[in-house]
Amino acid sequence: MVIEVGMSSTEDQQISPDACRAQLALILNSADFDATSREKRFLSHVVEETLSGRGDRIKAYSIAVEVFGRSESFDPQTDPIVRVEAGHLRRALEHYYLTSGHADSIRIAIPKGGYVPAFSLRSQSVLPNLPAPVVSAAIADHPGLRLTPRLLLSAVVVALLAAGASALGWRWQAAKAGVPETPRVLVESFEDLTGTPAAAAIASGLKQDVIGQLSKFKDIVVVESVAKQEDPSIARPRFVLAGSVNLAGDAFRLRVRLLNRADNSVLWAESYDGGLKVTEVVKAQTDIARNVSTSLAQAYGVIFQADVNLHVDNPPDDWAAYSCTLSFYAYRVGLDAESRSLVRACLEKAVNRFPSYATAWGLLSLIYIDDYRFEFPSDPASSAGALERASAAAKRAVALDPFNIRGRQAEMLSLFFNKETDAALKVGKQTLTINPNDTEFMGEYGKRLALSGNWDDGCQLIAEARRRNPGSSAYYESDLALCAYFSGDYAQAAMWIKKSTAPSNPFYHVIAAAIFGEGGYRKEADREVAWLKQNQPNLVKNMRQVVSTRWARPQDVDFITGSLRKAGLDIKG
Repeated sequence: MVIEVGMSSTEDQQISPDACRAQLALILNSADFDATSREKRFLSHVVEETLSGRGDRIKAYSIAVEVFGRSESFDPQTDPIVRVEAGHLRRALEHYYLTSGHADSIRIAIPKGGYVPAFSLRSQSVLPNLPAPVVSAAIADHPGLRLTPRLLLSAVVVALLAAGASALGWRWQAAKAGVPETPRVLVESFEDLTGTPAAAAIASGLKQDVIGQLSKFKDIVVVESVAKQEDPSIARPRFVLAGSVNLAGDAFRLRVRLLNRADNSVLWAESYDGGLKVTEVVKAQTDIARNVSTSLAQAYGVIFQADVNLHVDNPPDDWAAYSCTLSFYAYRVGLDAESRSLVRACLEKAVNRFPSYATAWGLLSLIYIDDYRFEFPSDPASSAGALERASAAAKRAVALDPFNIRGRQAEMLSLFFNKETDAALKVGKQTLTINPNDTEFMGEYGKRLALSGNWDDGCQLIAEARRRNPGSSAYYESDLALCAYFSGDYAQAAMWIKKSTAPSNPFYHVIAAAIFGEGGYRKEADREVAWLKQNQPNLVKNMRQVVSTRWARPQDVDFITGSLRKAGLDIKG
């Protein structure tokens, strides 16, 4: 038997059943296939039935009885188990093909509306060609910077590397060679408080959906179970996610909490509600899982905050490297130049110690990009070196891990500032698909869309990122001020820019001057112009060139430089 697959080429192509079975084996044996044992049996059953010519027998009833062990009295109208599990299975397959299966030649899918699998041949160019890990000499030859006492006493790093490991209640595990510290989260089974099949199915489904969404964040490790005799070479999970499901009437409630495993203290707790109709259950489980993962695992989420407040005496190299990534996000709150210098040095040491640490390479690239866009030497051409270093570090990060969000964020920004706007936006769109819950990336991609001229879609993403991000990020307010400014609402723009917490960042003052100049806020415009002339004379001198590196459309460059002239700046060109 062969399976015919219609292709866009002039000839139809065929897939043999053996090839489909081999693809099934790849999926079932992959760590990136986030499915329960029951869901794996579900997939195996429907694939084998189809390949054996019995696809017409695949119904909710036959799956419930033959795969899930339901009795012959099973009624799919009153028990949604098959539809719920099919939804989980579709998402697990989607996750697999976005991760380790991204280059597989055969795709297996369960189309919505039924349970009969579809097999198709895939183009090998699912993702753009990845560059070789070529690193500029400035990075490759860096000897590694020592963490001097002055560096350790900086306001940014000291909170992340200083005292108190004895309070943890267990010793730090020795890091494997080349592997930095990574937070590990044990997701326990959610307790069924009702004791009914429906409640048990919802509890199981919620756990799997939460695991699937958390796994999209590559800077944490999600653990489903811990063996009684743990491997001493593997770090013990420091966090535990636990919860319970209760049914009442036509609704369910999930109560979930994150615990510090050292002392069982509750770091975070939340309750979520959903309806019991099949469509309501599936939607609620997806929404809840995304909300939980965003709250816990994003750059400014609960896990980040917990580790920022965790003090470690004489930190081992793996923890010191991980703390550099935390200090990067602390720096991003205010974007001041002194913190940037300290974090840059810390990250350079981290990649020197752990050359395969993709996240550290990505964050180092972002620091170099900030050097390029926020520092203004007398000769603008001299800043090109920072952009070259940024591009090299971004390529290294993506080559090490094509799905590392910080690496792809750095790749997107490097392309954008190199005036490869279309390529940058393509990377951004693909990356948001890989992890739509990463608000740090969502906001940055939204800004690139906006600055390329798509203000409506870009500003919507920026607003959504700010709404879902519990941390304080100075650039959200500045970005929303720009959104209001380009829409013609200068009062709203003035309100947002006054809320920004990055007064030491020079481009904050450029945006403020443009808004106040265009809006007729004379006193405020004079103040911003005076600050720029006093603190950034080179920026003022090369203002049009600097503005043109950020806005892709000439009409946007003309508009903002016109506003800066109204504010009182003499801009040539």
